[in-house]
Amino acid sequence: MIYTLTLAATLFVTWLTWSGHFESPFILGLGVLSCLCSLWMSRRMRIVDEEGAPAQLGVRPFTRYAPWLIKEIVISNLAVAKIILSPKMPLQRKLVTVPTQVKTELGRVMLANSITLTPGTVSVRVDEGSITIHALVLDGDGSGISADMERRICELERPR
Repeated sequence: MIYTLTLAATLFVTWLTWSGHFESPFILGLGVLSCLCSLWMSRRMRIVDEEGAPAQLGVRPFTRYAPWLIKEIVISNLAVAKIILSPKMPLQRKLVTVPTQVKTELGRVMLANSITLTPGTVSVRVDEGSITIHALVLDGDGSGISADMERRICELERPR
């Protein structure tokens, strides 16, 4: 039930944030109706669980991890733009398998998605103890490609 309530609250806050309509009860009612419809479909598809609505993480992903990830995405965007705009285009494409210490399935999904969100890298395969990554520019064996991300996600996994 906690996952359902978390998803309902998240859907409604997201709707309010993106719509910006607070004045009309009719519009608010339509927003509530659309959120309830989405919630009903999600429950019917049986996707309301700890991965779809990670209530156990609290607000830590939004207050600690998301700002850091956004900063890393901006830095990677600049690095990829520099490579692409360079006349020589110094690409060193590699496909590497990096071991991971992330314990939960949710943590592995967050790590793989974070790697993919970062320009110049794509998570190709996620296994129990490793992630296969394709990178545009990679020096060495790629062992440090996700080390800081992995550490931060492991911190999120620890119960508070």
